[in-house]
Amino acid sequence: MITRAGIIGPSSTVKMVVEIAQEYKERLQIIPFMYKNPEETTSIIEQNQSVVDLWVLGGPVLYPFVKESGSNQPFFFLQLDGASLTKTMIEIGYNDQRHLQNMSIDIIPKRDVYETFEDLNLQSQSIYSKEFHKDMPIEELLEFHRQLFNENKVDICLTCLYAIFEKLQSEDIPSYWITPTRTNIRETLTNAIHHWETKYFKESQIAIILIKVNDGEEKDNFTLSYNQHRLNLQIQSVVVNFSESLSGSIVNLGIGTFIIFSTRGSLQRSPEYVVDLLEKISLVTDYPANIGIGYGDTALAAEKHARIALKNAQKYAPFCAFLVDDRGMIEGPLQEQKSISFGYRVEDREMSEKLKQCGVTVTTFNKILSVQKRAGNHSITASLLSEWLKMTPRNARRILNSLVEQDIAEIVGEEAPVSKGRPRKIYRVNSM
Repeated sequence: MITRAGIIGPSSTVKMVVEIAQEYKERLQIIPFMYKNPEETTSIIEQNQSVVDLWVLGGPVLYPFVKESGSNQPFFFLQLDGASLTKTMIEIGYNDQRHLQNMSIDIIPKRDVYETFEDLNLQSQSIYSKEFHKDMPIEELLEFHRQLFNENKVDICLTCLYAIFEKLQSEDIPSYWITPTRTNIRETLTNAIHHWETKYFKESQIAIILIKVNDGEEKDNFTLSYNQHRLNLQIQSVVVNFSESLSGSIVNLGIGTFIIFSTRGSLQRSPEYVVDLLEKISLVTDYPANIGIGYGDTALAAEKHARIALKNAQKYAPFCAFLVDDRGMIEGPLQEQKSISFGYRVEDREMSEKLKQCGVTVTTFNKILSVQKRAGNHSITASLLSEWLKMTPRNARRILNSLVEQDIAEIVGEEAPVSKGRPRKIYRVNSM
């Protein structure tokens, strides 16, 4: 697999990146795009998204133009830091024999600027620095240098943007262009390749989708009515259309039960399809329908996760879907704004034994931790737990109190009830 990277920047930067990219030619294909003005970045991205997988840009100052393009592709920016500044200062002091004082420097973080001077045992009192932020117009950077020079506060201007360098030169303002180091270019290309390959392999993971419509009755094929067969065909038609949208393969496992084989990438590109499928099934039948989605590097792992997901969906409510990813993390219900993610395993043997004493399963415990995390205040109440886990408040209190008895949770306060009654206890559940 070869990653296609579009390189955007002034000609000298792009040529340097192309040269260094030869070291990665077995994994990286470079598509160069040279501009005369940074503003061209937006149109370059808009017109060439189909021919590249990711973008490498000549510096962070191009961020506003990336944002304007509206592209969701991965972007990597060549960084300019103390090493880049040191390289330019060697050119000023050693090659051109100029004093390293009374200078204006843009874009590079102030910390890097002043630490560079400190490391070189140089005074920095007459050094002016202006950091770049994502919404800063280029004209503001130009005016920063121009004003300092016109006020005789600086003798030399150092800029990280070639367009500003050209403008300063045209106004006879002594200036130098700070360029990325070869080390930084290599690091950026390596990160870009690693990001894309990780994304590619993750999207290539097997996705198995289990769909179950259950009328609550166990029947064999000899006792099934014609109406049930007709209903199954209607449901199957909906499921087939869903499978086609994912470029998946479908198998009918029996009345109201289907399995679809697809990829993680196909499903993640259209996450709303699962919710849409549940809605369409609900139009066909009032029988409860649930979906379990599993990701895995192998079909066996993906199917195992799909069955775990389906089991959680069936326990939660009719017409809902859950997902278990390749790490074993459970997420759901997928169709609701309020969803939680949790694991179904615990590696701590002592914790496992304590949970057994409480009569609380590992999955339930991880759900409790997830609800507490989502609450955002590191605490939980029985009413909140009962709402999320679809259990009675009494059962929620029993679980929380049993966790307290085993020193897995603690009571950290009380809250006044909405209506008359005793104050409600506030718990904090601890993970080990």
